[in-house]
Amino acid sequence: MQISPLVIFFASIFTSNMIFSNFLGMCSFIAVSKEVETAAGLGLAVTFVLSITTVLNYFMNQLLVSLGLEYLSYIIFIIVIAAFVQVLEMILERYIPNLYYALGIFLPLITVNCAILGVTLFMVARDYNFLQSLMFGIGSGLGWALAIVCMAGIRQKFREKNIPAGLQGAPITLIITGIMAMAFIGFSGMVSIQ
Repeated sequence: MQISPLVIFFASIFTSNMIFSNFLGMCSFIAVSKEVETAAGLGLAVTFVLSITTVLNYFMNQLLVSLGLEYLSYIIFIIVIAAFVQVLEMILERYIPNLYYALGIFLPLITVNCAILGVTLFMVARDYNFLQSLMFGIGSGLGWALAIVCMAGIRQKFREKNIPAGLQGAPITLIITGIMAMAFIGFSGMVSIQ
């Protein structure tokens, strides 16, 4: 059965969200979700990187398969992601320095964000065509961005609350992430692309 690219797009945002369904990309999700502006900037950067690298890796996978070099796919995928993130980092440093400095070390760490590689590997494993891959990349990025911006908003509100010392920081963030994941499970009856 051929899954519609539109279904893949919405499913990758809600029912198959990289954070809440697969728990991929948690390191930067937890670390950068303290301020909404910074989280939104990283979310847009991750969405942009996911959208472009998923398409680039789709074509690289097609080339590797046609040459019988599938065993090189992981290395090639990582090289494509790293090169693209490096270019993005240079562009942000040059044209949007405030965002560049706000993201700090987490911008180059997009390269090793497991959500980025995970989307490519899911795309290959599910044998998506070009349009499906594009929609999966964009939707996964938007889903990741939605997750981090929501978490940043909640964490900003929690600064005003009296949270026990043992729960401050990462512990309360992980508890909130679990609760948000359960909320997103409510969408799972709509459609699934797993």
